[in-house]
Amino acid sequence: MSKKTNTTEKVDFKLPKMGESITEGTILNWLVEEGDSFEEGDILVEVGTDKVDNEVPAPFSGVLVKKNYEPKDVVKIGEAIAILQVVEGSTNSKPKPSEPKTSTQSQSKKPISTPQKSQPTSQPNQVSSTWTNTNRGNYFYSPLVEKIAKDYHISYEELARIPATGANDRLRKSDIFKYIEDGRPAQFAQPVFSPSTGFQVPDLKFDKGKGQIVEMDRMRQMIADHMVYSKHVSPHVTAYVEADLTNMVNWRNENKADFQKRTGEKLSFTPLFIQAVTKAIQDFPKINSSLDGNHIIVKDEINIGMATALPNGNLIVPVIKNSDQKDLEQLAKEVNVLASKARDNKLSSDETKGSTFTISNVGTFGSLMGTPIINQPEAAILATGIIKKRAEVIEKEDGDTIEIRSMMYLSLSFDHRIVDGFLAGSFLRRIADYMEAY
Repeated sequence: MSKKTNTTEKVDFKLPKMGESITEGTILNWLVEEGDSFEEGDILVEVGTDKVDNEVPAPFSGVLVKKNYEPKDVVKIGEAIAILQVVEGSTNSKPKPSEPKTSTQSQSKKPISTPQKSQPTSQPNQVSSTWTNTNRGNYFYSPLVEKIAKDYHISYEELARIPATGANDRLRKSDIFKYIEDGRPAQFAQPVFSPSTGFQVPDLKFDKGKGQIVEMDRMRQMIADHMVYSKHVSPHVTAYVEADLTNMVNWRNENKADFQKRTGEKLSFTPLFIQAVTKAIQDFPKINSSLDGNHIIVKDEINIGMATALPNGNLIVPVIKNSDQKDLEQLAKEVNVLASKARDNKLSSDETKGSTFTISNVGTFGSLMGTPIINQPEAAILATGIIKKRAEVIEKEDGDTIEIRSMMYLSLSFDHRIVDGFLAGSFLRRIADYMEAY
């Protein structure tokens, strides 16, 4: 790259937002050295996260003055990773928000850059005890504030925790931007109750014992935050049914060899389960919803997340988009591709976003059944247990018989704010009916 000297103002080049729940990234490789010039859109640096690797482009034409971090350094989102100079005569006198691109495909939705600030003032995953609900749950917010909150996926519950500086406790745009710059410290805050109004969490001193200290990796920290948040905001209820999968098991055994020969794809139970769940969602669309304040959003699309265990023991949820528009062959192909990418840590950010309902196959690990935690902001999650042969009493017109059947337990955890027992039970039973109808 050529050297340029016709430069003007210096600006901080900040690590942009790279997806929901991602709070930091690892510098993998600088593609531009100090003193080198670049054009708008040139890739300056490659950044790895726990989900995907991203290429971060230049927001304007200029010169790289200084790198603040080197490869293998872990950097918080919003940190200034370099200092850039804008080239005189550039068509963009002010820097545009940089948009990270995944190494496998570009993002489908343009990330919004973090508002300008030299350094975040707190760690994103550390919740201060001062962050509590400010009782603004039903407060009026200006359209601008609501738009910013929507862009950054900030719920009304989280808005209510943000300190306001406007008149009459009015939340201002600057309040939200400062809160975002601080790393959204109240995102997973636990409510604090005063002794006079309700229960107060006791400060118990547990003896946690002694042993090897293993630090959580970033992905495990995010999973922990997500699970705690889900249990905190959603009143979980779990319903169970038992399904006779004998016909499905026999059908798969009879057709899997021909299916693979014809399509080139292995036929596992997962696409069969996804197909049954998709049909049941079409019958009970309210299951396919999310809660936004006092509104229920019934989704137009049916996007099925399939919880997948990684080799390191962590969990990731690749998503089958528009499952209602795909036949069994297409579903099997996508399931196999996404599962393979998950095992090789090659999933793109877009392939883990947008799920509207999630399936967790706990039977893969030999579990009889499970009580899964809802994948926010969804309304419910299904767990499928191990398929186990056992003797069952079968009712027939000419009398009862005892037969060996392939049985499986299904459990549905649902958000009781949105879904009542009748809807959950009917939906769960309908899934079992579709699974048995082979």
